[in-house]
Amino acid sequence: MNDPFVCRLEEYRIAAEPFFLPQAKEIDIGLAASANRLPLLLKGPTGCGKTRFMQYLAWRLNSPLITVSCHDDLSTSDLVGRYLVKNNEAFWQDGPLTLAVRAGAICYLDEIVEARKDTTVVIHPLTDDRRQLPVEKLGKLYSAPPEFMLAVSYNPGYQSVLKDLKPSTRQRFVSLSFDYPPPDLEKEIVMREGGIDERLAVQMVKLATMTRSLKESGLAEGASTRLIIQTVKLIGSGIDTVSACRAGMLQSLTDDGELLAAMDEMIFSLF
Repeated sequence: MNDPFVCRLEEYRIAAEPFFLPQAKEIDIGLAASANRLPLLLKGPTGCGKTRFMQYLAWRLNSPLITVSCHDDLSTSDLVGRYLVKNNEAFWQDGPLTLAVRAGAICYLDEIVEARKDTTVVIHPLTDDRRQLPVEKLGKLYSAPPEFMLAVSYNPGYQSVLKDLKPSTRQRFVSLSFDYPPPDLEKEIVMREGGIDERLAVQMVKLATMTRSLKESGLAEGASTRLIIQTVKLIGSGIDTVSACRAGMLQSLTDDGELLAAMDEMIFSLF
């Protein structure tokens, strides 16, 4: 464990089994994709379990999970690596994608459509039968070992013409669609993650489901499973239910006064 490369890699290994309840065949498909060295595309709304799925999959595969949160300023060097200077000497620092390829880890690019188009081109040779990563600054071409896996995700609800995956990119992936769980399953998740009783879990899921119905009234996105869990944690810390629902859920969804008033009525109808 004195090898710096190995030590750095161990930071990304998931030791304990993450809690994940499948809705369909996503675990089987994820394992099959890994066995066949195929990249994964996860699509679904915010907070519906995409990242948790990747954590569970990495645990099942006993593989380090290196996650990158993509954004507008993400450069190719941020993914691949760059030269840095220390004590007047230049040294190469692997980026997360190069680290994952060299180590045979999983690289998960979260919200891939947020990254610059010229940046995402670098993943193309890794998503076909070449499974290679060119690092031009080093003059090297890394071949990914069998254990390496590339996964990306995005939220179709926030798609636009300017921020969408090209068909030529999408068709390189095995795709999994995620959505908020059905009420019975979501209740189980909230009870487990939030440490609350069944009665409160049912009410909280019902409130979240009601907010999701407001998408047709102008709400960009309803309350996610993640928002339900953070709200019940506030309740568990002694915050009264109404205040917790407002702070932990509703205020995070919109600033529109009319929508907030409508959701306030939902709270009072339940609590």
